Amino acid sequence: MSPHGRSDLAPRPVPRSSLELCRVFNRLAMQGFGGVLPVAQIELVERAGWLTREEFVETLSVAQVLPGPNVCNLALMVGDRFFGWRGALAALGGMMLVPLLIVLVLAAAYDHWAHLPAVAGALRGMGAVAAGLVIATALKLGAALKTNPLGVPLCLALTGATFAAVALARLPMVWVVQGLGSLAIALAWWRLR
Repeated sequence: MSPHGRSDLAPRPVPRSSLELCRVFNRLAMQGFGGVLPVAQIELVERAGWLTREEFVETLSVAQVLPGPNVCNLALMVGDRFFGWRGALAALGGMMLVPLLIVLVLAAAYDHWAHLPAVAGALRGMGAVAAGLVIATALKLGAALKTNPLGVPLCLALTGATFAAVALARLPMVWVVQGLGSLAIALAWWRLR
């Protein structure tokens, strides 16, 4: 049995149309205050069942090294997987349209009320919630490391090195991705041989 209660022989659900893809990505975007990534895992893996945890981690890994916002890259790749370029546009449209309108309205409101202490406090609180969601998602997706070709210890070592390089040494993200990312790719390639 899979984590979704289906036997491994049962066909996995797929989106029925580009419109459903658009609707799910819009629902995902509308829940993601401070970051959509934690919600993306819940919607695409747990609720819709369109991707396994391993597929989600692999797709997210590629999305993170491509230029542009990670979750937009993820939407394009998932949409393309099911409906080609039409699916990619539908998923990206679902991700962006309503949130863009909301952000424009909120930006105008912030410009008007930014001087109020309550507004600054609310923004600090949202930042803490977003950080908590990212940490919870990382812990939940950690189970997918069991099947990673690098193994759990090496993945944790690379994670620690990445944290040290970015948070402690304050190295530019481009250098860290090029350096540690290239090392991780080379190690995975070597292990898969």
